[in-house]
Amino acid sequence: MERNFPEALAHTLAFEGGWANNPNDPGGATMKGITHRTYAHYLGRDVSHDELRAIPDEHLAEIYRKRYWDACRCGDLPDGLDLAVFDTAVNAGPAQAARLLQRIVGVPADGAIGPKTITAVNEYVSAQGLHELIEAYTEARHNFYRLLPTYVHFGEGWRKRTDSVANLAKHVSLGAKA
Repeated sequence: MERNFPEALAHTLAFEGGWANNPNDPGGATMKGITHRTYAHYLGRDVSHDELRAIPDEHLAEIYRKRYWDACRCGDLPDGLDLAVFDTAVNAGPAQAARLLQRIVGVPADGAIGPKTITAVNEYVSAQGLHELIEAYTEARHNFYRLLPTYVHFGEGWRKRTDSVANLAKHVSLGAKA
């Protein structure tokens, strides 16, 4: 739900850290999870690494909201699942986050969450439960990462991140039931 964005952002930023420019990361230079290319696109011009390192918090929040939260319609997803899909979108891209969810709920995996996906999510939750959907999503996320060639470099961090997000998602989903 929309009210979960601040918590989702804070949790994701804890994993994204600060400045990184790992040669094994195909995303290249990043600051708090925002790539050099993403920030340049946001500003509509080239940016230096120094500008990226100094990215203002309001730019971070707006980029994360528009490019990831809104792109995956997280505000329309059930509490808890919204956090998991958002974090996956940040880490693997919005289209991949959507495809993982779509495969689980049985709609065409086109990489764009729309009304059919939202309806299928709600039907899945009604039939099998939100906790079960979060579990299935977590497993799909783990399986996705294991197949990446960069798993050897980043796999342990992705596993810990995915499990941490899953625990938070389950906790938040329980609070939504109360």
